[in-house]
Amino acid sequence: MTKNVWVQPRTVVQQFVANEYVSACGDSGTVYKFTCDAGGGASGDVYLETNGKEGLQTSGYWEGGWPWDGGHWVYGDDYLSGYHACGTTHEASSTDAFRNGYYVRNDNITPVIVWRGPHNDNTHCTTNLNMDNWETLKS
Repeated sequence: MTKNVWVQPRTVVQQFVANEYVSACGDSGTVYKFTCDAGGGASGDVYLETNGKEGLQTSGYWEGGWPWDGGHWVYGDDYLSGYHACGTTHEASSTDAFRNGYYVRNDNITPVIVWRGPHNDNTHCTTNLNMDNWETLKS
């Protein structure tokens, strides 16, 4: 047989004390600030560095050669989109994808870092390739 015992209800209040292990609400990490400046607003094309071979290769053939480097097939970098710089300074989360790529206009090739925008559906490029030099904010 079980015996029920009545206990008077009581309220316990615990005070919240922040410490170094608790971050503020919405503090999800670093935000990078960079300017979309590749080409200075002139229309061109953007390719993503996808084949692991330094420099832009736009197909399986380059410099009159075949896409064989002696050990495996090397194909061209992937075409991403047409592009012109918007000139805007963007704020992008450090968790967003930043890809190496190339801005191409009239056979001039410029290495860039590509950010696809907050919804991953746009193309923004910067010629400032050293992300350690980019201005940062805490979100």
